[in-house]
Parts: sequence; structure tokens; C-alpha cells
Amino acid sequence: MRLPAERVRRTLYATAASAALAATAFAGAFLAQPSSAAATVAPRGDVIANLFEWNWASVSAECTNVLGPDGYGAVQVAPPQESVTLPGNSPAHPWWEVYQPVSYQLNSRMGNRAAFTSMVSACHAAGVKVYADAVLNHMTGQGATGYAGTDFTNKYTYPGLYGSQDFHHYPADCPNSSGLVTDYNNQTDVQKCELVSLSDLRTESSYVRGKLAAYLNDLLSVGVDGFRLDAAKHINAADIAAIQSQLTRAAFVYQEVMPGGAVNPPAYEANGSVLEFSYGQQLKTRFQSTIAGLQTFGSSGLEPSAESVTFVDNHDTDRNGSTLSYKDGATYQLANVYSLARGYGTPQVYASFTFSNNDQSPPADGNGFVTATNCGNGAWSCQDRTLSTVGMVGWHNAVGTAAVANWWSDGSNVISFSRGTAGFVAINNSDSATTRTFAIGLAAGTYCDVIHGTASGTTCSGPTVTVDASHNASITVAAKDAVAFDIDSTVTGGGSQPPASTVAVSFHEYATTTYGQNVFVVGDIAALGGWDTSKAVALSSAGYPTWSGTVIVPAGTSFQYKYLKKNPDGSITWEGSSNRTASSGTGSTLSLSDTWR
Repeated sequence: MRLPAERVRRTLYATAASAALAATAFAGAFLAQPSSAAATVAPRGDVIANLFEWNWASVSAECTNVLGPDGYGAVQVAPPQESVTLPGNSPAHPWWEVYQPVSYQLNSRMGNRAAFTSMVSACHAAGVKVYADAVLNHMTGQGATGYAGTDFTNKYTYPGLYGSQDFHHYPADCPNSSGLVTDYNNQTDVQKCELVSLSDLRTESSYVRGKLAAYLNDLLSVGVDGFRLDAAKHINAADIAAIQSQLTRAAFVYQEVMPGGAVNPPAYEANGSVLEFSYGQQLKTRFQSTIAGLQTFGSSGLEPSAESVTFVDNHDTDRNGSTLSYKDGATYQLANVYSLARGYGTPQVYASFTFSNNDQSPPADGNGFVTATNCGNGAWSCQDRTLSTVGMVGWHNAVGTAAVANWWSDGSNVISFSRGTAGFVAINNSDSATTRTFAIGLAAGTYCDVIHGTASGTTCSGPTVTVDASHNASITVAAKDAVAFDIDSTVTGGGSQPPASTVAVSFHEYATTTYGQNVFVVGDIAALGGWDTSKAVALSSAGYPTWSGTVIVPAGTSFQYKYLKKNPDGSITWEGSSNRTASSGTGSTLSLSDTWR
């Protein structure tokens, strides 16, 4: 449920346009003003804002003024360890410096340890979790100096930390005479050769594992809530598991594992979630052709929703062109609207700096230290602030786990759907306006279009949509534009909801686990496996120690269920006491909150 303060935050912020986005009227209309409230609020939602290479002071301000008030659940920040500094590179201080660690002290081009710790505290005060990008696979590709002044003579010697014996080498480890990863169909090549000449850590070594775990534990000690594991594909999944086993507390983990070759995402599911690269690639294909096929999006070629962190683009894909990016203007905005509306995986919104050279540094001073983010000078692309994105983050939070319903398309580039009876969206990816009467799914009333305005009480700063007693509405969707509203953007009316034929039943089980254990739910209906433990529904640990998952159940269905833990050796631990009972009822959603017994 979106807080009233969130809805108030959807106000026009035309000065925040980047130079690229301002090129289209649609993009210009989608800009949102950062919030001003700084009160401490409870965490909500699950959308991750990926503030790529923002410095710590800017992340802190964004959490306080934008991310918290507007309903984001977490922020992903750049690798916080000391990295190499390359002033003589062309261009100087390329963005990828931060992916070449020199030491594990928290003193980087984004700020020092004190600034990092202050940022984590500020984000937590705003109700936003912090996920750090963690580089565990490698160190640097050359001898140089680090941002904190650490000197090292070659890429295999880091005084007091690592020596040559702590890295993979040819021919002892790497089968490729070049020493580099070249054969992605050979697992040893992928995981024991050097990725683009970066010194490859011997992660099967207990010493190396200990150093990496100590670094992650240091981040946990200052309040970090989770990690994006960079280049996880190049680390054996068992090595990652061994490192995780040494962590001092639970953390949300999502791993960078691009599909293809001998090493693929399913091998890493036991360690946590995975970044779903095919998701953004498929969105690009659809939005650059026809979007009608999005009705079956996610039915094939993707990791399971519960295991995925999804994104329209990130710092690799916007440079290699495999996904859409801010340079695609209105099409990119629409893809972000769809991503937040569909609710596949844990969605991520990407905000970074604009670039004309793929190696270009983020805005920085002469020594490479990243300067404050300025969303109004064209040097940054602040997608997390655009009005459509802010509106859809709130929309995403309002609809929760409600199932997709009322799907319609023109067979080409206009689609619409509801999420149960909680929210409706129409997306027009064509070059001409569409006017029609849509089946909405929401109760009769007047709603604020959150793509173009902000609801506050009974008023809306933008256009409104009136839904009639038959749950229909006549709407005009402009070319390359969208319309969306939800139960939290009601300005008048909003009485009884239309009946649902199916119900999205969400299970939330508070259960502590030991390393390698996972929590499942099983029951006496088909959606819960019919008491067959091999078909039990896996619950996500993203909100650990609360494990969550959703299944679709026919309306008015009574059922029994129980939670269980699957252990690393394949054995099963059942919770005690008798079976639990529930009924799906007649609403569009049902949430069950339980505690292990």
C-alpha cells in the first residue's frame, strides 16, 4: 500500500531532464520532483534504484529526498572498496576503475568510510535498504596506485593482502595459453582464466575465501543489507557458497551470471537471486517491433520470477547495445513503465551518467573523485526521478502480487491490462493516439493518471480517468505514451471492487535458517503441489528472515498448507503442529503471514 506522502511526491520536475531525455515531449513530461520530507519511515516495496557511480553524499540525499518518500525498497551502490586510479588512461579515470580493487578498505572515488557509513544510515532512516556491488572475482589488470594511496608493483602483488599464489595462472590452472577467458563452453576456462586480463583470484583457496568474507562482513557491520556479486559467472558457485557460509548475518544476494556457454544462472540459484539479462534483451526486441506479444512475456527463456532481479538496462548493456537505454527516449520510458507494471522478478531502475564514449568517466574532479549528481545539467540520466517511473513505483507497490487480468492489445503496439482489481495500465508504443473503452478491473470512481500527475487527497495535478459502474473507462492514450492508475490514486469514488475469478495468495513465513537451508510451502491443492514435496513452492529469502512467495488459486477455495525446510543434503524438515488452513476468498489478493512452529 502506498503511503499518502508517496502520492504527494508525484509532482512535475521539468528541470531534472537530461539533455537526451529532453529531446522528446514524452520524456520531458515524465520528470518528477524529488521529495522534501526527511522523516524516518518503515521500509516498503521491493524496487531497487541502481544509482550507478553516484558518490556517497549524492546517494544519501537521494535516499532521503526521493527514494524513501517515493516508495523504493532499496538502492544499489557502486563497489565501495579502494580501486585503481588511472589518470593517464584515455579517457582519464574510466568508469570501470571501480571494478579493479586494490584493497578492501572503504575509501573509493565515491567517498571515504565515514561518508559511506553516513550514507547507509541516511538510507535506512528513509526506509531504503542498501545493496553494495561487490567485486570478488579479481583484482586489477596492471600495477598502479589506488584511490586511498595504496601502491602495488604488479597485478599479482598486494602487500598485506594477496601474493601471486592467491591467483589463477596458466598453465597450472587456466587451460588457455593466452591466460584469458576465451572459450565460454569450457567451465575451467571461464572460471580459472583471466577476464579481460584482470588478475583472477583463487577463490577455491580458504585464505582467499576468508579475505573476501571479511570484506563482506565489514560491509555488513556498517549496515549494508545485501550484495550484487559482480562477475559471479567467473566464480565457481561452490566457492560463492563457501564465502557466504562465513558471513556474520543474512544478506540479500543477487549474482551477475550472463546466460550462455558452460556456466548458466540455474547453477547459482542456491546462493541467491540472479540478474536476469535475457529480460532486458527481450524487452528491447519487443519495444523495437511490436509489444502485443508481451502477454506471454516470462513464459519462456527467463529465470523464474522468484529467482530474478530484472532490469531494462544496466551499465554494461546500455554501452553494448543489447538493451534499450536512456538514448532511446520515449521507447525507453515505456519499457520502464511496463517493467514496473508487469511485476516480473525484483525490478531495478537504472540511473547513471550520460556518455558519448563507452569508457567515459562519471563527472569527476581532476583526481577522479566523482562529483555531486546534478540531474539538471545533462550530465546525468536520473531515471529514478522521472514522473512516469515515480508513479509506477507507487503503482507497483499498490498492486502487490495481484495477478495480470483484463489483457487487451490491438495486435500490434498498444496494450492494456490490470493487476487484479488494484491497478490498470495502458501503453501505446505506436506513432498515433489510441482512443477506446477499456475494461479496467477497478471500482467505479475517478482516478489520477500517475504517469502524468500526482494524487493528493481528492485532487490530481494531472489528467484523471473516470471508471463507470461496469468497470470500464473511455481513455485516449497519446502516441508513445501511457496511462496508469491504481487504488491509491483514487480522487473520488472507489467503492466495491468487481469479483475476481482467481486470487493471488501470498505466503510470508518468518523462519530463521542455517546456511544452505531454503523454505518452501506445500499443501493439498494443485497450486501447492498436492502435498508432493518435490512440487513444493519455493519461497524467496529477499526479505529474510521472512520468506515470501505467491501462487494463483481459484476464488472461493479452501485449502490446507504447511511450511518445510529443504536441507543441503536433500532431507526435509517439516514445521511442527497441525496443518494450517485458509480460504482464498473472493478478492483479488490474499496475504498469509505465519511464523515457523
